[in-house]
Amino acid sequence: METKLEVCIDNLAGLEACIKGNADRIELCSSLIHGGLTPEVNLMKHASHAEIPVRVMVRPKSGNFHYSSLDLRQMKNDIDMARSFGFEGVVFGATLVNGEIDQDFLEKLVKHALGLKKTLHRAIDTVTDPVAAVDIATNLGFDCILSSGGFKTADQGLLVLNDMHRRALGKIEIMPGSGVNPKNAHKIAKSSNFNWLHSSCSSLLENSPFTDANKIISIKNETNY
Repeated sequence: METKLEVCIDNLAGLEACIKGNADRIELCSSLIHGGLTPEVNLMKHASHAEIPVRVMVRPKSGNFHYSSLDLRQMKNDIDMARSFGFEGVVFGATLVNGEIDQDFLEKLVKHALGLKKTLHRAIDTVTDPVAAVDIATNLGFDCILSSGGFKTADQGLLVLNDMHRRALGKIEIMPGSGVNPKNAHKIAKSSNFNWLHSSCSSLLENSPFTDANKIISIKNETNY
């Protein structure tokens, strides 16, 4: 089995590394240091020429995932921008202060993103019951959930991720992410035969993180079994 790899990037060097390492999909962001925000238009323009499927992060601010009506307007505009570049899909999420998925808010965004693939991002890791949230995401119309199982890393949350995978019943993709690297990728992928993994594939150069094409290659090799 071959598990595919989505790589999150926030600059042109990351885009080049994804091409060199043959990533299966790109999650296009800005400010990965803050968990990933909506990318700049210039980066979208360059990524639109890559022969790799791209899903665009739609997240207007760092911190929590509680949004206002003004945020909703901005996120709809960002979805329109992603669509205009011909990208495969978008990535977003929203929660309520009580620790639940904000279904009303997400329903509006899902409707606005008609025709695009939709990933529910790691906002799901902040809710009280990520496993139950799988049903909500499925009913809303998402086709993928990026999650660490509610833990800091996917490796730590693997038991919950396996429960989420079973809950999904093949109706929605569960994509483990956070801390996925060449050393644990095989273990994570094989635990529930996950079709996709998500990673930044980052290394440090002079204390500065960069997307490492060799890590992309290594993870893909480790999950081809």
